[in-house]
Amino acid sequence: MDIAVLGMGRMGQAIAGRLLDGGHQVRVWNRTMGKAGQLVSAGAREVRSVAEAVDGVGVAVTMVADDAAVRAVALGELRGSLDSASSYVDCSSVSPALSGELAQVFPRFVAMPMLGGPAAVSAGQAVLLVGGAADRVDGVGPMISSLSETVRRYDTAAQALTAKLTTNLLLLSGVVALAEAFAVGRSGGLADDQLRELLGASPVVAPGLHNRFDNVLTGSPDGWWTAALGAKDAGLALEIARGAGVELPSAEVVRHLYEVAASRHADADISVVTDLYRREAPTT
Repeated sequence: MDIAVLGMGRMGQAIAGRLLDGGHQVRVWNRTMGKAGQLVSAGAREVRSVAEAVDGVGVAVTMVADDAAVRAVALGELRGSLDSASSYVDCSSVSPALSGELAQVFPRFVAMPMLGGPAAVSAGQAVLLVGGAADRVDGVGPMISSLSETVRRYDTAAQALTAKLTTNLLLLSGVVALAEAFAVGRSGGLADDQLRELLGASPVVAPGLHNRFDNVLTGSPDGWWTAALGAKDAGLALEIARGAGVELPSAEVVRHLYEVAASRHADADISVVTDLYRREAPTT
């Protein structure tokens, strides 16, 4: 298939790379040129505009940061440039309301947020949360098959985004709980090596937390999902619940913690929330 991938963050690059590996023709676009050097070397074509990217393609894919970024791309140049016979797939973590709106605007729209980071996408191990009418999903079947064998199907785009945000809130809350468990252990005199031995292989630590275990323990900022994006996703989860008249007190706290962490550590991974629980070194 001829596919345009719009948004060259780490996830967008991983998606484009996986599609190239699957034998597809791939064009890539980003607001800032020059982020796709490795992809170009692997056979992708970097273009300067959304219109150029989607001209004649079978599928346009967006993977950008938030609702505002998706609106700017999708309801801006993409809307006026994409052929009505072409499919549009949004992989971004956005509100179910926006995803539902896009399904009304684009005749062949599919929501496809993913569970898993760039490494999982590159390895074909991400979980694809695919939402949309069956005929729309069938139209992008070859692309889906190239990305992963693990697919969860939902009847609507909004449901796919709800599934994504449900999972993200659980992970965000788990990282906070792990950081607080480490804080308790340290407060009682346990060293980091003892905490690693105690909890590193413990069944009480969810499998999804293990790939961030050491980063939360050490406070490493390395990763791909920033604290700011974590706060954004916790907020979107809160909006879903509030729309049904449900309050989520702990999610309010989780969102606040990631907002504070993001204000202190711009662009750091969600693991950096652990720094909020570290005592300041004594002054001399």
